[in-house]
Amino acid sequence: MKTRWLTLTALALAAALAVVPTTVASATDPVRLGADHVLDEAGVLSSSEQDDAEARLAELTDATGMDLFVVFVDSFSNPGDAPGWTDAVAQMNGLGSSDYLLAVAVDDRTYSFSADSSGPISASQQAGIERAIESRLSDDEWAGAITAAADEMQGDGGAGALRTTLIVVGVIALALIVWLVISLVRRARRNAEIRRRGAMPETPDPNDPFSTLTDEQVETQAGTALVQADDAITSSREELGFAVAQFGEPATAEFSAAIETAKARMSEAFDLRQKLDDEIEDTVHDRRAWHIRIIQICDEIDEVLDRNAEAFDALRKLEQNAPQELERVAQERQALNGVLAGAEPALAALSTTFDAAELSTVVDNPAQARERAALADRSIEAARAAITAGRSGEAAFAIRTAEQSVAQAGQLVQAITALGSELVAIESQAQALITELQADIAAAQQLPDESGTIAPVAAATAQQLQQAQASLTGSARSPRRVLDALTAANTQIDAAIAQGTQAVERARRVQQMLEQTLAQAESEIRAAREYIETRRGTVGSTARTRLSQAESTLNQALGLRSSQPEAALSEAGRALELVRQATSSAQADVAAMNPSRYESDGWGGGGGFFGGGSSGGSGLGGDILGGIIGGLLSGGGGGGRSSRSSSWRSSGGGGFRSSGFGGGGRSSGGGRRSGGGRF
Repeated sequence: MKTRWLTLTALALAAALAVVPTTVASATDPVRLGADHVLDEAGVLSSSEQDDAEARLAELTDATGMDLFVVFVDSFSNPGDAPGWTDAVAQMNGLGSSDYLLAVAVDDRTYSFSADSSGPISASQQAGIERAIESRLSDDEWAGAITAAADEMQGDGGAGALRTTLIVVGVIALALIVWLVISLVRRARRNAEIRRRGAMPETPDPNDPFSTLTDEQVETQAGTALVQADDAITSSREELGFAVAQFGEPATAEFSAAIETAKARMSEAFDLRQKLDDEIEDTVHDRRAWHIRIIQICDEIDEVLDRNAEAFDALRKLEQNAPQELERVAQERQALNGVLAGAEPALAALSTTFDAAELSTVVDNPAQARERAALADRSIEAARAAITAGRSGEAAFAIRTAEQSVAQAGQLVQAITALGSELVAIESQAQALITELQADIAAAQQLPDESGTIAPVAAATAQQLQQAQASLTGSARSPRRVLDALTAANTQIDAAIAQGTQAVERARRVQQMLEQTLAQAESEIRAAREYIETRRGTVGSTARTRLSQAESTLNQALGLRSSQPEAALSEAGRALELVRQATSSAQADVAAMNPSRYESDGWGGGGGFFGGGSSGGSGLGGDILGGIIGGLLSGGGGGGRSSRSSSWRSSGGGGFRSSGFGGGGRSSGGGRRSGGGRF
């Protein structure tokens, strides 16, 4: 089989050579580049010039990562135009995106500069390089043309970048200086503002009425408040003296206590003021806080004195209308009798239904109500006697005492009835909560319980329901205690249901994601398998291995689908990742073995040996023919120049691949652009 292929290839080459036109001896066909950067077949460079050129081009490669290859010939042939000849050399040698070629026909006085369109040098930069080359070639400065091209490609050797860096650094330094100056100015202004504001907050607090005041304003307000509060206490003391003389000490005892409280608070405010005025230096924050505290104390004093002033006014009103007010209070006391009569029966009725602990707050209310009624009776009699004797102040105090006693007795009786209504309402709440808990128990029993935490809570709640239902029947019931226990049980089972519901929702999401991932993995595995099978001549072992692993992992996921969905989801995700690696690797293999350049030479077209189109696909015929011709053009079994890490050039060596015989060079990317002209 191998002999047959070699014979077929030899015949093909012979046929191709038969149609090549004969040229003059000085014309040169596209050449293969050697290991050096300069190929001087025209003999225009001296030995030293060629060494210098090699050194300069090596420096260019080290500095930029770009390779410049230079070819001097007498005349271009097959093709005879400079751009076509240069592109043929670039394609023959597999030049990559960072490889550039300068070809000069010395006798024809033409040149061409070839660059990959996807390379780092733009079209405008290429034009500048060509102008520099042409100016040297026109003066027959062959070595100078090489140096000029390298200089233009390298630019300024990094000096421009250095200048740019220095400019950027300078701008940054200037900006930092400006920022520093601005910061210092702002800090100075802020410090001046801080000194002016003192300890005043920078941002007003809506809940702090003092946050909008400076320290000076707070100090002024504190001094004014201190004087006004002291004057108010003095006026109240004078007023109290008149009240004692008018109503007597018993009637004004409450007022006297209020003034004593105000005087004690005033003493505290004066102590703070003394601390502010002593020789010990205080911080601005302490001074502000103490001034604010003085203002607050003075406000509290004013409030206490205002309340007592209102009480004084009410007492004076009683004095002025003592007979009429006495009759009003006597009628209120008379109406209280019916209320007092129902206190004992109401308490007894509650005692037959509810536990004694539930009634502890009202158990002595009937007795307390009777005592208040008796005090009201005595006060009413004392008021009548004082009015008869003309002691209006004493009468007013007695009337007020009777009024308060009647009101308190009514409140004590009302509390018994209110407690009964409250306990009935609590029982209703407990019954409603029992119904809710029964539904919660039923719901909890329907939830999955992989951790085993829901079942104990549901059992405990059911037991609590039984106890609650027993406690809410018969006598000596305790609704408050039952409601508290049911509330605690409801909290626990609600938490358990929430946990179980989250588990159900999580399982649903996992199952949904699993089905989606499985479907996606199956789809991508099927597509990858079809891709590899239809291009098996070019796809290597890595892609096939990843695809096999993906299929095996998908089978594991399908096996865990029902019993362990979370584990199945993990395996399905891994299968998806593996199949994507397989697809990426397969596509890379196909891209690396693209035979399009052989087809452009007429070997893979519609009339070639193996037929087919010019699609650049990776069919078996294209791979075999490309490998054979690539090996022959490179000199047989693997010879040729070594490939460089920064280019697309290939040695074109032989060897055996899964797609056929031979290797062939790598694709030169997205096409090359060639410029140049005559010089």
